[in-house]
Amino acid sequence: MTTFEVKDMTCGHCTNAITQAVLALDPAASVLIDLPSHRVKIESACAETDLSQAIEKAGYSPVATSIVPAPSAPIKKSKGGCCCN
Repeated sequence: MTTFEVKDMTCGHCTNAITQAVLALDPAASVLIDLPSHRVKIESACAETDLSQAIEKAGYSPVATSIVPAPSAPIKKSKGGCCCN
């Protein structure tokens, strides 16, 4: 899955234009858009650069992102210096 942040995507028209641009490139693509977070997730056989160019041609500025899970809480060490005490 390829994820882009598209800050200049602001309304339903924008989401439709981006979806249509991606589907014109790959009709079998799956496009999931979260407008409030400005995220576009695309499941496609096409390369990330091709998807980015399609969104740019539609008039938007995609920035490829990688969603990294939040780090887990650090382990508190006891006085002995080991977490197993």
